[in-house]
Amino acid sequence: MHLNNLEALNTRKKNSIVRLTRNSKIFKAIIHAIQEKKGENIVSLDLRKIPEAVADFFIICQASNNTQLRAIADFVETEVKGKCLEIAYKHEGRQGQQWILIDYVNVVVHIMLPEPRKFYQLEEMWSDAPQMEHRDH
Repeated sequence: MHLNNLEALNTRKKNSIVRLTRNSKIFKAIIHAIQEKKGENIVSLDLRKIPEAVADFFIICQASNNTQLRAIADFVETEVKGKCLEIAYKHEGRQGQQWILIDYVNVVVHIMLPEPRKFYQLEEMWSDAPQMEHRDH
């Protein structure tokens, strides 16, 4: 049911002209937005050296309930639009309210409740990617 979120990424190509880093404005805006809404266990996966990867980075975080899940997703979109003048290419999962994916093409944000996060183990799926934890600011 939720794997559709990941399959949705296969319908588009990442932008190889724009290369993101963890210092990119959009990356920082996303991390800041998640931290402001108290998202937990924030991890970024650097997928730039993985040829089959659909983005440069995945940013994964956890929400403790549906309300916080939506609040984080909404604030990420608000912050990125305000600070970077970018809107999401697409988002998935707002109806299911367990895992919201926000796709900015080169960076994809995964906001998950604890159960789907444990079940899907995105960090394990992309274990070749260097990981970084993002603690509170």
